[in-house]
Order: sequence, then C-alpha cells, then structure tokens
Amino acid sequence: MNDLLALEERIAHLTRAVEDLSDVAARQEREIERLQQRVLLLMEREAERQANAGAEPIADRPPPHW
Repeated sequence: MNDLLALEERIAHLTRAVEDLSDVAARQEREIERLQQRVLLLMEREAERQANAGAEPIADRPPPHW
C-alpha cells in the first residue's frame, strides 16, 4: 500500500511539472508570435524609409563578403 501511495505522489508531481511546462511553452509561443510581428513591422518600416530615401533596400544588397 505504501508503494501505491508513493507512486500516486510521483504521478501528481509529474503531472504538475508537465502542466507547468505546458504553461511555459504556451507563453513562449505567444511571445515568439508577438516578436515576429514586431520584427516584420520593423522590416516594413525600414524598407519604406529606404524607399523614401532612394537607397537600395538592404534586403536586396549582397552581403559584404561577396
């Protein structure tokens, strides 16, 4: 009976750990989506700024080592 109680306690702790990790993963997913939207917005703003300045967009330039 004592073994059964110990197993039930371990299962409860593991269940809690899985739920905590799931919450962390969900928060990280939302944060990544938010950051991706911000990066896209910044890229669009920079492309617009470069277009207004008449410069070649950075995305169209070859890397400096070419």
